[in-house]
Amino acid sequence: MGKTIVGMTLAALLLAGCDTPGKTVGLGAGLGAAGALALNANPLTGAAIGAGAGAVCELVNGCN
Repeated sequence: MGKTIVGMTLAALLLAGCDTPGKTVGLGAGLGAAGALALNANPLTGAAIGAGAGAVCELVNGCN
């Protein structure tokens, strides 16, 4: 549980600094893959989820 909270906090801080939609989606994918590896899950699935989360964040409130 602790790794998840730390990972989500770092992801939020990194994605908040993105200034373009491409950077937001790209960093989301990278963070999703890294998080999946840290949790011994499939990194491709993590990247897809992270990219989707970045895209939703960009669409909903601009993330910057």
